[in-house]
Amino acid sequence: MQVGQKEAAAAALADELRAKAFGITPANVEEMIQERSLLLQAVLPAFNQFCQNNLKIPPEKMFRVLWDLWLPLGMKIAAQHQKLKRPFIQGILGSQGTGKTTTSLVIQIILQQLGYRTLSLSLDDLYKTYSNRLALLQQDPRLIWRGPPGTHDIDLGLNVLEQIRQGKSPVIVPRFDKSAHSGAGDRTDSDVITGVDILIFEGWFVGVRPIDPRLFNFPPPPILTNEDQAFARDMNRQLNNYLPLWEKLDSLILLYPTDYRCSLEWRKQAEQKMIAAGKTGMSDAQIEEFVNYFWRSLHPELFIQPLSQCAALVDLVVEIHPDHTFGRVYQPNR
Repeated sequence: MQVGQKEAAAAALADELRAKAFGITPANVEEMIQERSLLLQAVLPAFNQFCQNNLKIPPEKMFRVLWDLWLPLGMKIAAQHQKLKRPFIQGILGSQGTGKTTTSLVIQIILQQLGYRTLSLSLDDLYKTYSNRLALLQQDPRLIWRGPPGTHDIDLGLNVLEQIRQGKSPVIVPRFDKSAHSGAGDRTDSDVITGVDILIFEGWFVGVRPIDPRLFNFPPPPILTNEDQAFARDMNRQLNNYLPLWEKLDSLILLYPTDYRCSLEWRKQAEQKMIAAGKTGMSDAQIEEFVNYFWRSLHPELFIQPLSQCAALVDLVVEIHPDHTFGRVYQPNR
């Protein structure tokens, strides 16, 4: 098979996997395309505005991902909600730079166009208050940054997700201001939300489970020293406290980088853009220290890679390439 034929075969396989993941069969393909076309026309005005105002890029550059990924994803979530007959909680797991926030916001636009009252909640919104994290730092000086397991108010999250599952209204939804206290961040004014059909709950370790502690005996870098291993083991234990939160999820989507190390380069690109815009940003050395800290706490090779093949925990995997484009979309093997 020649190179061109191999590429065509790979593309055909990717299309087949994506269609299967979104429930598209030969019998319903025409109906699904027509339904998606109508939805595209309805969504375009709001989507164009989102691209211009939020992404700062021409909307036409995002039409392909809108058609191939976001529209069928929104339709799939809507169908799952209809079967459930109660508020639906969709989890989105993705590391730095995978586009989880953008995906959440676009899906929200699509679902709202379909007539669903939709709410986005980030794991970041559940951070403990600034004063509580200062006290936490006194107890464990290793928690120098917000983000790792143990820095969130799990009871707050459980309360919000359970109220939404039960259809309570109104619901007080916490929000977090990352700019407060010179970037340390703090809780800000909550939102009061009336009626939620679908909640999109996203975060860098949403749905991540504890692993066998023996895996830390010979861990990948940057878990190098005995102190690193102790930190990784403690973070792994902390994940047990999050399991009741993950049990509230009705579905989990994994935005999966084909190479987890891309997140380091993506973070550098993001900081460079901030500096170019006249804002304060980290140096490359600071970024490497920052990213390595999170890899030591929950290493992607140990915690995320196994989830990409775990049908019991993940419903859909979207591969993310180094250039931020998406690759295969598939359901883990059952």
